[in-house]
Amino acid sequence: MERERITRIIAIGNQKGGVGKTTTTTHIAAALGERGRLCLIWDLDMNCNATKQFGVPPESYLGTFEVLIGAEKAADVILKPGDADDVELPANVHLIPSKRKLEAIAQVLAEKDKFLAPQDILLEPLRSLRGQYDYVLLDTAPNATVPTVAAYKAADFIILSALPEPWAVEGLADALRDIQAAQKRGNEKLKLLGVCLSSVDKRTRLSATLTSYVEEVFGAAKFRTTVSRSTVVPAAQKERRTVFQTNPSHPVAEQYRQLAQEIEVRVAELSGQPLAAGESVLVAEVANG
Repeated sequence: MERERITRIIAIGNQKGGVGKTTTTTHIAAALGERGRLCLIWDLDMNCNATKQFGVPPESYLGTFEVLIGAEKAADVILKPGDADDVELPANVHLIPSKRKLEAIAQVLAEKDKFLAPQDILLEPLRSLRGQYDYVLLDTAPNATVPTVAAYKAADFIILSALPEPWAVEGLADALRDIQAAQKRGNEKLKLLGVCLSSVDKRTRLSATLTSYVEEVFGAAKFRTTVSRSTVVPAAQKERRTVFQTNPSHPVAEQYRQLAQEIEVRVAELSGQPLAAGESVLVAEVANG
């Protein structure tokens, strides 16, 4: 019998598009999977980027939409490695795919049950998955859609993803306000796990300036590991894979490994639970509140 796992639910967010949320989500999952953690990526974005990342045709499988309207159970729509010949998921990474139909979720829910609280639609599906995964990573949309709000309401932790670009950094402030609102309105346990900066080009003055600004504003909440800009990331995306599958020895893959280790340490500290036996320890502090 498989052991029951301590499941940590982490939403990856930012209120701006094009800030690396999906890339961060999929590569964190792959890095954690490499560490032996069983991870589920749940694509909550109508743009289906996490779904497309792995070459999954968005309209070919049941997924997020069907679960959120109550037509399917979450466990019954999960894609696993080997489930489809044309889909290559990283080791220990599973996926609940999304589809464009998710655009209409608010209207469908209102027609289905006018007394339903849309912000609560993820609570029961996620509750049903606890114990089955080490991590459930919620890839959210870049705006306050019903699934995004529900993710903030249901998650244990939030990782804010940003690029060293002005609009992306500005989106962090909006996302922080959303975290505080979720904490006040029913999810008191929600914690900011950290701020992840990716696609960082240390050769440019703008990148250095904005990185310093994030460090100044967020302090210890910013992950010490930053992910460098590199052509290996879009090249891997073009192949519908992650860097771990295309260039596992590349420095970017190593940076994601270091980021995954930081995440595990912070989760352990904020949860008050020790790391698994044999895990190395980093000194990491997160500012919350």
